[in-house]
Amino acid sequence: MNGPEIHVEFAPELLVFVAQARATGTVRTATDGVAGLGHVVESLGVPLTEVGSLLVDGREVPVGHVPAAGESVTVRPHPHPQRVPGAPLRFLLDVHLGTLARRLRLLGVDTAYESTDIGDPALAARSAAEKRVMLSRDRGLLRRRELWAGAFVYSTRPEEQLTYVLDRFAPELRPWTRCTACNGLLRAAGKEDVADQLQEGTHRTYDVFAQCADCGRAYWKGAHHEQLEAIVERAVAARSGRR
Repeated sequence: MNGPEIHVEFAPELLVFVAQARATGTVRTATDGVAGLGHVVESLGVPLTEVGSLLVDGREVPVGHVPAAGESVTVRPHPHPQRVPGAPLRFLLDVHLGTLARRLRLLGVDTAYESTDIGDPALAARSAAEKRVMLSRDRGLLRRRELWAGAFVYSTRPEEQLTYVLDRFAPELRPWTRCTACNGLLRAAGKEDVADQLQEGTHRTYDVFAQCADCGRAYWKGAHHEQLEAIVERAVAARSGRR
């Protein structure tokens, strides 16, 4: 680009994407006089999924605004919680976010997950077809135009990832209602319904079970229940604290 030069200021949350702006929070860049401001911001490294609003000389403009020489642009992130209109809030996670997917399902959040790498085009197509918010750390995937909606997962630690997603989108929490393996809904089940999945000790010790309506997997309050309960309690307490 060798056209009009503009001054772009990024919110602190977005500087992780723009190495050249980290020292001052700003960058001067040339444009081609044709591309919209959204394209310019993405070319600097920020996926549009992370952009809540664009201001030009203090006035909010659409992503298609063609910047003129000397304009001062401010790039702001989405406010939290971010609203995603047009469909019930539900998510799609890529192959690298399996632990986050299981924890969201544990909380009853509708969460699809691809356990194999099906490729960016297929993920974007599924996001669009099912109207799911794509969660990923892949910036290239989040730049795909066919996405229904998306969000960058900033941390590599599952606990921080979960906290961030819950804070950013504030999904309704319905703990213990979804299968952590396939995302299906759970229903109460008798011991006889799941007996073929139980070892002798489990069959003798436990009497209360649930079963996935989709894949048939059995659930009970086993050895890891306290760890799972702690995850649920922290999430619910954090939600209550934000109200």
